[in-house]
Amino acid sequence: MSRPYVLLSVAVSADGYIDDVDPQRFPLSNATDFDHVDQVRAESDAILLGAGTVRRDDPRLLVRSPRRCAERTARGLPEHPLKVVVSGSGDLDPASRLWQRGGDKLVYTTDDGARAARDSVGELAEIASLGAEIDFAALVDDLADRGVEQLMVEGGTCIHTEFLKAGLADEIRMAIAPMLIGQAGAPRFLNPDSFPGGPARRFHLEDVIRLGDVAVLRYFPKITSENG
Repeated sequence: MSRPYVLLSVAVSADGYIDDVDPQRFPLSNATDFDHVDQVRAESDAILLGAGTVRRDDPRLLVRSPRRCAERTARGLPEHPLKVVVSGSGDLDPASRLWQRGGDKLVYTTDDGARAARDSVGELAEIASLGAEIDFAALVDDLADRGVEQLMVEGGTCIHTEFLKAGLADEIRMAIAPMLIGQAGAPRFLNPDSFPGGPARRFHLEDVIRLGDVAVLRYFPKITSENG
């Protein structure tokens, strides 16, 4: 079975940050872009987050539009995509909003983290161990076996880095906000790492969309500017 189409979704400031240093989530995007992200969520079979992002942002990961939820159910799909959380340690808070609503949940963890995950959210989500460490290729293959055709990855930094380092991303949806954060301790889109092709490799830019004061760029990492 072929792997799912993997779409990384991120909003960054003009200087490349995805948040500021305040504990409360900093709103980089605007209402029009949030609605566009909601459309992408509705088109996806699963949405994936790292456990650190769940702890920091306490997201719900729901399709917000009632119309889009209705369109999904009319196609025989659940109202909301499968929620996928990646946690090596299994350290998860059952009180987080993500577990409380919105259909099925799945946790990918390690052999060591599986016990902690079952103790904390085992009644709220399926727990799947990937072995001694998180193997992202194996994770994507397992989602394919579960019938996932499009996977939307919403972060955070470590998760996006791992998907790109492993060459698993088919598309990057990058919303660029017209602001500067400039704080040394603020999180960025990616961690420093070795990526396929190195810094000389240029992605294919498929599209640029203006949504109010935000520019949304669609990059296809598996197609280079030289061959695509």
